[in-house]
Amino acid sequence: MAEKQFKSPLLEGNGARSLTEATYARLRSDILACVLAPGARLNVKELSQSLGSNPAAVREALSRLTAEDLVIIEPQKGFLIAPMSIADLTDLTSVRIELDVNVLRRSIAAGDLEWEARVVATWHQLSRTPMSTSDAAKKDEWERAHSAFHQALMSACSSTWLVRLRRMLYDQYARYRTLSVSFALADRDLESEHQALKDAALARDVTRAAELLTAHLQKTADVVLDTIRRDEAVLAWFADL
Repeated sequence: MAEKQFKSPLLEGNGARSLTEATYARLRSDILACVLAPGARLNVKELSQSLGSNPAAVREALSRLTAEDLVIIEPQKGFLIAPMSIADLTDLTSVRIELDVNVLRRSIAAGDLEWEARVVATWHQLSRTPMSTSDAAKKDEWERAHSAFHQALMSACSSTWLVRLRRMLYDQYARYRTLSVSFALADRDLESEHQALKDAALARDVTRAAELLTAHLQKTADVVLDTIRRDEAVLAWFADL
C-alpha cells in the first residue's frame, strides 16, 4: 500500500506555491505583526513543527528574511528576530519622512487621471475597511488597504530606485506601525488623516500634502514612544531601554 503523502497546512489554498515560499510568507507576516517578538531566538526545528513545514524550508525562509534585515544571524547562536529600538525608530522615521515626502512631491507633479483614480479608489477601500485590534483577519485586511492607499499616492513617481527604497522603508516600519495602530485607535483619527492626505494630493497642493504626510508619519512614531512608556510588555521589546 502506498504511503500517504504529507501535505503541509501552509500549502492549503496556495496552489503551486512552494513550501519554502509559504513558510517565508507566514514567517514574514508574523514578524511584521509582532506575533514573533523582536529579539526572540528562533529554533529551526520548533518552527518547522509549529508551521507544518520542514527544516530546509525554514532555513531558506530565514535566510531571505536576513537579507531583508528582519532576521539576524549570530555566529554559533543561530537566528533571531531583529530587535526594535528607540534609536532605530527615530532614525527610520527621519529617513522615511525625507524619502516619502520626496516621492510624494514627484508623484503629485507627474500624476495623471489614472493616478487620481487609483488614489480615490484605494482611499475609498481604506475608509470602508474597519480596523480591529482583536481580529487578526480584519487587522490584515486593514493593513493591506492602508498599504495600497499609500502606494497609490506615491505611484506616479517615475524614479524606480526611490519607489523601491520607499517600499523597503515602509516594510521596515511595519512593526512600529503595528504598535501605533493597536494602541492609538481611541485617540487618533486615522480616517481623517488619510482623507486630508487624499484631498491635498488631488488638489495638487504639494506643500500641504508634504506637511500632512510629515505629521502623519511623525504621529506614528510619537504614539509608539507613548506606548512604550505605558506598556511594560512592549517596553521589554526595545533593545536600548
